[in-house]
Formats: sequence, structure tokens, C-alpha cells
Amino acid sequence: MNIKLAAALIDLKAEMRRIGHWDSESPSPEALRSEQPFAVDALEFYQWLQFIFIPRLRFLLEGKHALPDRCGITPMAEEYYRAKQLPVSGLLSALSEIDRLLNGPA
Repeated sequence: MNIKLAAALIDLKAEMRRIGHWDSESPSPEALRSEQPFAVDALEFYQWLQFIFIPRLRFLLEGKHALPDRCGITPMAEEYYRAKQLPVSGLLSALSEIDRLLNGPA
């Protein structure tokens, strides 16, 4: 699963870059410390993916730490991107794969 999860994170990053939702500069340290779900008070959803979600999963993978046993990020992404005119099917696909891998067998 770890290799598949790492590959899904690479796919997610590539899709975010493809649609122009990959920032070259990090948000402020204060924004990254937000305690709100998805840091909605300080970051755009794609920034949360880039600067919190992806690094956290990479940290867990690289350190061979326990991974979350539940993940449901795709619905949030679907809601965020619903009104945006962006080709996000690949991004949603990568997130669905991450959800599937972390949720394990039903």
C-alpha cells in the first residue's frame, strides 16, 4: 500500500500543477497553524492539500508511521471545485485513490 499511496500523492501533485493549483511560496506560518478543519479560515483548499495534507502523508510514509485508517477527502474536493471551471477529473481521481487506499477493504 505504501508504494501505491506514494504514487497517488505524486499523481495528486501533478494534477494540482496541471490545473495551476500549486503555489511556489508557502503561506504564512500563522496560516499553517490554523486549527479549523481544512484550515478554511486561512487557506484555500488546494493550499491545504499542498502544504498540510500531502506533507503530512509523506512524513508518515517516510517515517514508516501508522497511516490514518479513515480518509474522506474527495467529497471536500468535489465541493470546493464544483463552481470552478477547471478540469479536475484527474485530481479527483487521485484523491479517490488516496481515500480508497487509506480506508482499506470495506
